[in-house]
Amino acid sequence: MQIFDYQPPSVPWLDLRYQDRDLIIINKPSGLLSNPGRAAHTFDCALTRLQRLYPDTILVHRLDCATSGIMVFARNKKAESQLKTQFQDRQNEKVYIAEVMGVIAKDEGIIDLAIAPDPENPPYQKTQTPGTAGAKSALTHYRVLERRENSTLVELTPQTGRTHQLRVHMLALGHPILGDEFYGDDEVIKARPRLCLHAQSLRFTHPYSGKAVHFYSKHPFSA
Repeated sequence: MQIFDYQPPSVPWLDLRYQDRDLIIINKPSGLLSNPGRAAHTFDCALTRLQRLYPDTILVHRLDCATSGIMVFARNKKAESQLKTQFQDRQNEKVYIAEVMGVIAKDEGIIDLAIAPDPENPPYQKTQTPGTAGAKSALTHYRVLERRENSTLVELTPQTGRTHQLRVHMLALGHPILGDEFYGDDEVIKARPRLCLHAQSLRFTHPYSGKAVHFYSKHPFSA
């Protein structure tokens, strides 16, 4: 099991992008947990920082600690229920941007590989044959945005929400995400100071108005 060295960033302490009576949108920095872990030193996270300003804040979904980008939180139970239903039923659209190792040959494609926990190395995940105990279907669409000398900037649209899905799928494709301390080798880890994965946009239906809303935060992986 990998030891988790947690040193949450203080700048920005909280990048608040939008709030109303039903929801809050933030741009989470890389290195900040979405919600507290079991250990006392993991109490500082996106949820608890928000609750200091808005005590009614409720967690709706998570981003990996090392992943940055758009997150939505609810401010009441009705909004929480409606938003969680949209996530569970895949009624929203999440778009991520990643910089990966190597040059991807195809302009776009679909990765359809089931994922299951690695029981010998938690919290790692791995691709598995469908039907294997614990394996869940996982589907990711990728589209090349820019080919660089030794890396590729790629848009990732997950159709499912499995743990570490994008990281595991890109590894299976032969193009691990740069800076990935979980799934990358030494070259991948040392290539960038952080995981190059960013939740750039999120579309969903507002729980009160019923209107489609879209929130966006440009990725920080410019060449």
